Amino acid sequence: MGATEAVVRQLHAVMPIRGMTCASCASRIEKALQALPGVTASVNLSSEQADLKFDLAQVQTEALVEAVVGAGYDVDHETRELSISGMTCATCSGRVEKALLAVPGITRAEVNLASEKVTIEGVAGLLCPADLIAAVRQAGYGAELLTGDIERDRQILAAVEKRLKRETWQVLVAAVLSAPLVLPMIGVNLPSWLQLVLATPVQFILGARFYVSAWNALRARTGNMDVLVMLGTSTAYFYSLYTLLVGPEGGHLYFETAAVVVTLILFGKWLETRAKRATTSAIKALMALRPENARVLRGEVEIELPIAAVSPGDVVVVRPGEKLPTDGVVRDGHSEVDESLLTGESQLLSKRAGDAVVGGSVNGSGLLHIETTLVGGQSTLSRIIALVESAQGKKAPVQHLVDRVAAIFVPVVLGVALAAFCGWWLVAGDLTAGIITAVAVMVIACPCSLGLATPTALMVGTGVAATTGILIRDLEALELAHKLDTVVLDKTGTLTQGKPAVTEILTAGMAEDELLALAAAAQTGSEHPLAQAILAKAEGLKKRGRLEDFQSRPGMGIVARVAGRQVVIGNRHLLAEQGISTGSLEAQVAALEDSGRTVMWVAVLEHKMELKGAIAVADPIRKTAKVAVQNLQRLGIETIMLTGDHERTAAAVAAELGIKRVIASMLPGQKAEEVRRLQSEGCVVGMVGDGVNDAPALAAADVGFAMGSGSDVAMQTAGITLMRSDPLLVGDAIAVSRATHNKIRQGLFWAFSYNVIGMPLAAFGLLSPMISGSAMALSSVSVVSNALLLRRWRPTMKERI
Repeated sequence: MGATEAVVRQLHAVMPIRGMTCASCASRIEKALQALPGVTASVNLSSEQADLKFDLAQVQTEALVEAVVGAGYDVDHETRELSISGMTCATCSGRVEKALLAVPGITRAEVNLASEKVTIEGVAGLLCPADLIAAVRQAGYGAELLTGDIERDRQILAAVEKRLKRETWQVLVAAVLSAPLVLPMIGVNLPSWLQLVLATPVQFILGARFYVSAWNALRARTGNMDVLVMLGTSTAYFYSLYTLLVGPEGGHLYFETAAVVVTLILFGKWLETRAKRATTSAIKALMALRPENARVLRGEVEIELPIAAVSPGDVVVVRPGEKLPTDGVVRDGHSEVDESLLTGESQLLSKRAGDAVVGGSVNGSGLLHIETTLVGGQSTLSRIIALVESAQGKKAPVQHLVDRVAAIFVPVVLGVALAAFCGWWLVAGDLTAGIITAVAVMVIACPCSLGLATPTALMVGTGVAATTGILIRDLEALELAHKLDTVVLDKTGTLTQGKPAVTEILTAGMAEDELLALAAAAQTGSEHPLAQAILAKAEGLKKRGRLEDFQSRPGMGIVARVAGRQVVIGNRHLLAEQGISTGSLEAQVAALEDSGRTVMWVAVLEHKMELKGAIAVADPIRKTAKVAVQNLQRLGIETIMLTGDHERTAAAVAAELGIKRVIASMLPGQKAEEVRRLQSEGCVVGMVGDGVNDAPALAAADVGFAMGSGSDVAMQTAGITLMRSDPLLVGDAIAVSRATHNKIRQGLFWAFSYNVIGMPLAAFGLLSPMISGSAMALSSVSVVSNALLLRRWRPTMKERI
């Protein structure tokens, strides 16, 4: 737990530590920690925690972590999210990050200006929510801890709607008060005192937000957009007030400049809030999938309960047309289910007893009784939302460059404004023109557009991808995917269905049933699809023998002992390792491999290890695989098949799919090496796979794509997860990455161009403050609106079979 008061120097914390096995481990860590100045440590082996007291004046938390890691152990990290209110531009997000990074234990803080959230990563045990919130509030912003619960997310979206209503009234009132102030510009006389009366509430009541934000920024010795707005409009207001009270009779007043600029900026902020709200449309659509209540069977009686009250094992009743409230397994009934909003699958899926279903999908015309398996944050829908929100909360690499520019933006603008003022006053001898020109410069500068260009495009891009069945776990993967020029595809489970079936059995000195029974018994301990094919084929056989020992050889096969007999099942690599000759079956096996079969050799130790046969398996090619390959090739991407299968089998499948380059007989480690070799040749490589043996290659690739039906290891390793086992989604993911990158590039171009062109025009007196205010208000709106065009993106590369 973190310190209760951020100002206290003597801190107490409990740090979880991984890797301890005995009392000497605890003693070693204790000694390493207490070697640091000002640290008192007590390490508990049973709880795997270090109880720490330390003085921040003498030691930083990074040194504590380094001491533990240096002793050979690991420190757990955890992640928190805060909702931030009061930010207006990229400078604000920088200030929030700086404040959080100063909190002990924080290793990373990334603010997303578009979603108004910050993702914080730090040392477990030192990450105290109260300290985080206090740090943000000290910097001048509001903060609230996000729990990740769907209901909490709904409350946040409701708060955005409430804020939008408040801003709507502010804009309307400001417009009503400012409209008469424009009349003198068209020749209508308006008394000076009336101009003052109309402008004052706009400046200090409706524009109070700018003063509060500016004061917080200046108190923290930094600047933001609101500092510029406050200085610009206040200069125009107080110059007019001075002229009215003590200036020459009939002197020109600029109350309309101050009021209209505030009104225009409020209007721009209102438009911006509406546009930013639209960026969360994908999240809102996903949240809307989960009903608030469920009908739960208690005996023979149906009881309607809130979703939060449903537990694993409960049986829920889903009537025709209703949304499924939880993940589960169908216990009774038959229906067709629509999962399109979850996985992008347009076809209705037939579900009957024993089939798994996903909460949030829509029931068809049948009545279903579903036994609940996953609820709350563990449900598929919650995890999808969490993944999308997590990706949206991170920063793309390009945003770090933008943040560095934004950090010096306000001082540069103030320098330009001062130079313009001095130029007009001292050189041209016109004080009024100098003031108005300086106001125009301060008002037209817009760090908001710089800060919004990247995150809004990424939020919309990840959201629209999610509705298509593409989950972006890593923003860097989304940013890199548009650069891919090579995509490496695993064969089994990616291009094929991953549901192989035994087609032929060859024997050499052993009866076919005995060979099959022995192979099935040996494969009892394996989850590999090829093993499952053998087990399915041997289902009717009774004499299998008892499995006594089992060893998996990744990428090669298995070595087992069945009823006292050693059995080897695998590919040529494994046979060669065991010194077994393929003998007389070589020609027959070669013919099977040429026809696209995967062949497993079977050898048994009797007097000596001898080849007893071979089992051929066929894995049907996915219906969409050929079109998926063609789509990738049309995108200008080279496709390569990388597989552990024999070269003949792989070549037959590749020829059918139109893949020209095949790399076969690869072990899992060799797959990763091959990916790195392609990268060394200058290729930007994407890897598509689904199995545990694909995980090293997925991690090595620039962008990893994990098929949704694949292993958890593969999906945790890959930056992009495909919710459907459909290779067409690979091309779609690359296409949405390219579309998102284009929007980021356009947004940054307009944001930089607008400021680079606008400020000189204002400095030379070519733009009035009101035109500058209008331009400033619309600049961020145009950037966000341009990013929102991504919502129109559709998988145009897709050709349905």
